[in-house]
Order: sequence, then structure tokens, then C-alpha cells
Amino acid sequence: MPRVLLVEDNEMNRDMLSRRLERRGFTVAIAIDGPAGVARALEGGWDLILMDMSLPEIDGWEATRRIRANGGAHATVPIIALTAHAMSGDRERALDAGCNDYDTKPVDLERLLGKMQALLPPASAS
Repeated sequence: MPRVLLVEDNEMNRDMLSRRLERRGFTVAIAIDGPAGVARALEGGWDLILMDMSLPEIDGWEATRRIRANGGAHATVPIIALTAHAMSGDRERALDAGCNDYDTKPVDLERLLGKMQALLPPASAS
């Protein structure tokens, strides 16, 4: 079962997406802000991280940079940026910060699952 860390501060988005992913066979852990997201990511054991870009305290751009800067396995876990404020250049900004891919909110589950499957290691893909 793939282990996903969902870093999302909005309770409704968090609950809805985590339930939908769990129904698809993912194990989902949650962090509700940037510092918690970095700390949970550095605990390790994640197959993929879904990172909201508009987080309190440390935004998703900076949280991703901190995870990548830590090195080791943390530097290679796939991260997908999620944002409701899709603006020109945001995809490039996400990739520059260290994200592997980018998706917009509201989340289209099938589109997101396709992006997740493309990034998950073969043994983890559901």
C-alpha cells in the first residue's frame, strides 16, 4: 500500500482528499502546515508527498526546498505541488522548488492519480 503524506491546511480539502485516496488503497498521513510538513517528510517512509503551496508559517515552496536540502532519501521522494491559485509560471516555480509535478485545485482525482502513479516506484503503485 503506497504511503502518502498530505500537507494541507484546509480541513475540508484535507478530509475529502485523504478519504478519496484511502478508498483507492493509499495510506495517508496528514500535516496541517509547513513546519509540520517538513518534520513529517523528514521522518521518512513516504512513497509520495502532496504539498499544498499556500500553507501557514512556511509555504509549500519553502517546505519543499527544505525537504530537498536535507539530502538522502528525502531529496528524492516524489512531491506533487497542489495549488488553488494557478497562475502563469506556478508550474515552473514548483519544479524549481524541487517538486516533481504540479496540479491545481479543486483536485480532479483521476488526473491526480495519473500523476501519482507516474511518480510512484513500481512496487508501490496501486
